[in-house]
Amino acid sequence: MTDGTLGHRIIDISIPVSEATPVWPGDTPFTCRWTWSMTDGSSVNVSTIGGSPHAGTHADTPLHVSRDGAASESLSLDAFRGPAIVLHVGGDARELTLDDIDGRLDAAGMRGAHIERLLLRTDRGIAAGAFPDAWPVLSVDCARALVSRGLRLLGVDAPSVDERESKTLDVHHALLDHGACVLENLDLRDAPAGVYVLDALPLSVVGLDAAPVRAILLH
Repeated sequence: MTDGTLGHRIIDISIPVSEATPVWPGDTPFTCRWTWSMTDGSSVNVSTIGGSPHAGTHADTPLHVSRDGAASESLSLDAFRGPAIVLHVGGDARELTLDDIDGRLDAAGMRGAHIERLLLRTDRGIAAGAFPDAWPVLSVDCARALVSRGLRLLGVDAPSVDERESKTLDVHHALLDHGACVLENLDLRDAPAGVYVLDALPLSVVGLDAAPVRAILLH
């Protein structure tokens, strides 16, 4: 799709949300019901929705991992809009070191790039319709180093920036506790490695531990 005004190609990297969208095991699936229906004689169709804000593409908030953390209304919009690098890291479920990230940047012709927004394509997400068993994650030291270099946002196509079995959520803390933001459940299948403009503003809903996002890349 092309934005005729800006002259950019638009790549939709959002997961469509429906009752079939895979959610974290044990989390509340998305639901859609009808308050009024024209089929039943009403003058309008009015739907009502429910489910976890983690269903589909979303931004985690500090409240997600900290008892007194900031909620969804406090997310910085600046972090979710601007230049972003998509990096392919493969589907092996392992920790990625800073050397791994720098090596992939070199291989993609982006040696020494200043990274404010990094989107990791693991090809182990829910875009194909199933919840994955495992996926690659940054090591905690790598996450901290990227933040110290100026990282403002980490996005992943996987369900989490931490390993599936993690209970301490150390990568979340390495990012969120130091002012960086988190995007999860992206669909990066149509996004080759490279530099883009990210537009992924969180929905303005108050008091949540995560906010639904419609995310696009401009290329």
